[in-house]
Amino acid sequence: MDTPAFPVPTIADLRRAAVRIQGAAIETPLLSHPFLDAAVGGRVFLKCENLQRTGSFKFRGAYNAVAALDPAVRAKGIVAISSGNHAQGVAEAARIFGVRATIVMPADAPALKKARTLRSGARVVDYDRAVEDREAVGQKVLAEEGGTLIHPYDNAHVIAGQGTAGLEIVSALRDLGVIADAAIIPCSGGGLSSGIGVAIRDAFPKAALVLVEPEGFDDYARSLAAGTPVANDKTAGSVCDGLLSPSPGPIGFALNQANGARAIAVSDAEALAAVAFAFNELKLVVEPSGAVTLAAMLSGRFDARGKTVAAVLSGGNIEPAMLERALAL
Repeated sequence: MDTPAFPVPTIADLRRAAVRIQGAAIETPLLSHPFLDAAVGGRVFLKCENLQRTGSFKFRGAYNAVAALDPAVRAKGIVAISSGNHAQGVAEAARIFGVRATIVMPADAPALKKARTLRSGARVVDYDRAVEDREAVGQKVLAEEGGTLIHPYDNAHVIAGQGTAGLEIVSALRDLGVIADAAIIPCSGGGLSSGIGVAIRDAFPKAALVLVEPEGFDDYARSLAAGTPVANDKTAGSVCDGLLSPSPGPIGFALNQANGARAIAVSDAEALAAVAFAFNELKLVVEPSGAVTLAAMLSGRFDARGKTVAAVLSGGNIEPAMLERALAL
């Protein structure tokens, strides 16, 4: 792949982001549980971004990107496109800075995510993701209202912000005297996985980077195989509503490709089973999108036997009905 014509975040950018978000984002815990270790046959450390401010890792990147703007530019307002978690992160970051935020969200986005986006003071513009191009809707909003678009994953400041979770993983493992054999990360557009990948590759050069996506939306696996970003055939149809980006973002794809990442997919049933396992056995509330790493290990799609694994639980914004569905399986 040719060198991309855009800034690719480095470990130094992640460290600057960590300073920028300090005091706003939560340093989430890295937890282990003997029952989980026994279930998968390895030693697993869960990075609990379901406990992050606004309920997901997205706040890190959103806050970093908004904070990095020139104050005069920031004052003109923020626009974002999101199915829910990035929406909440941007809305809350904009609220903290006292600026206007307009969020383009699919009409079928979970009601809980939409309500919390509105709670932070943002205006929501609905679109039909089955027939409308979300990027076109976002550009229309920008043309009408002005402001700065904060892309959910194809933005260097967003990726660096997400990567701060990786810095925290590395720091916590080093405090324990532990070396990771693998880092396993939920993946859609690639902002989280590529940012964390920078931190993991810097600290643990031999660790495997494994990206997990929903079955039927395996654009990252196909893109890595093809050597260039390719798109999904559809943009809806999974319980993992936060992992349905149309295709990998170029910035994150360049990083994931350079860092030797590979991707695997899990089924909706496996994701829901992982949600139930997290609730029943680990006492953690995780949404299906956030639980795909746990699903990959529990299902055996990722073989954790004999390995030390850092696994990200990326979000906990689950509707009560979806949690009931998972627990009923």
